[in-house]
Amino acid sequence: MADDDKDDQKEYRWETGYEKTWEAIKEDDDGMLDSAIADLIQKAKRKRQAEKTKQNRLGMMRHLFIVLDCSESMSVPDLKPTRLLCTLKLLEIFIEEFFDQNPISQLGIIALKAKRAEKITELTGTSRVHLKALEGLANVSLTSEPSLQNGLDLALKTLKVVPSHASREIVIIMGSLTTCDPVDINSTIEELQKERIRCSVISLSAEIHICRHLTQQTMGTFGAVLDDSHFRDQLLSQIDPPPAAKTQDNSLIRMGFPHSKNESDGKDAALSMCMCHIENSDEPSELSTTGHHCPQCNSKYCELPVECLCCGLTLVSAPHLARSYHHLFPVPNFEELPFESVPPEAPDFGSLRKCYSCIKVLNAVADKSVFKCGYCQQFFCIDCDIFIHETLHACVGCNTIPGVAGLVYQKQGGKAAPDAHQQQPSMMPSSSKQRSQQYSM
Repeated sequence: MADDDKDDQKEYRWETGYEKTWEAIKEDDDGMLDSAIADLIQKAKRKRQAEKTKQNRLGMMRHLFIVLDCSESMSVPDLKPTRLLCTLKLLEIFIEEFFDQNPISQLGIIALKAKRAEKITELTGTSRVHLKALEGLANVSLTSEPSLQNGLDLALKTLKVVPSHASREIVIIMGSLTTCDPVDINSTIEELQKERIRCSVISLSAEIHICRHLTQQTMGTFGAVLDDSHFRDQLLSQIDPPPAAKTQDNSLIRMGFPHSKNESDGKDAALSMCMCHIENSDEPSELSTTGHHCPQCNSKYCELPVECLCCGLTLVSAPHLARSYHHLFPVPNFEELPFESVPPEAPDFGSLRKCYSCIKVLNAVADKSVFKCGYCQQFFCIDCDIFIHETLHACVGCNTIPGVAGLVYQKQGGKAAPDAHQQQPSMMPSSSKQRSQQYSM
């Protein structure tokens, strides 16, 4: 009998190695999975935030291609109204956020149609061009299968000529479970790995082995979406610049800061055309007196950043470079503490506890964990913690409480001081202007 009990306790090898992933998802009181998916998204955001360290070299000048599956599988209505329309709507948000957070980067779009790859937009830093192209993709005919290899080859052909000091990336949005390729796709993956091009895949259906293998070989990321909100989180996670490869070259880059000629010798500037629209038949250039003039060849452009068509100089403005500041010096991670660690607001209010940022009343059920800044010693809810680190890029308490130093990064590992109130104000800059002056010295 003892031998029989031992045999019953043993499991087959394939049973012991199988993970019961469905146990991680719990239904709420109404039988819905929305709360479980929201928890997964919050945990993923916290994990990405914890991985951010100031010691990483980041590829600030990014050249990114979005490879979009336009096969028959994109007509499935599991993402409302269809996979394609949901993807296009989220891509509009992604493009706006991408150029807001990466103003000196460029982006292009490639569509996989009927086993072929078509370049919808070239690499450019103008979001308006991509948004207009996405409107045309809404009425595209969804037929046949995609060819992942053709899309990778088309992107590889363009990214090969990009300077080696720039970050080269490919983000693939795959809805199909199959790919119809002309030859062995492993040869293309080896070429991408050789050129140090980072490939990431977002699958709208399930995990695909060849896509997982592609991301592992090129140091990218892979994710399979659960619903539209999870899809949005997976897509927007590609906005932050990835760590630069150790073999990535360093180089000095010439940039020009254009000037505006509103007046000349006390007179209004002459009417002229901008170079960015002079050859565009869809949006022809109009005569105007305003614009940004290249400091090297004096060519006029209506928007920045842009690469001068005449002399090849990269034209940017000072705010564009300053906007990349939060990538290089992110807000330090807040300390996660239990709800009981939050002190009451005042003795008259009993046990009332509030988030310092949104003034929301915290409770032990919904806010089991709170987050404390190491400088200003203030407590925040999880929503404000994510908003501060992903959108605001500045601690609310450090920038509103008089006498408290702001975002200061110590040389000893970048940790926050144990007691910010004991620091000398003259030793720690409190304004963004003073901090920028300190880092520039």
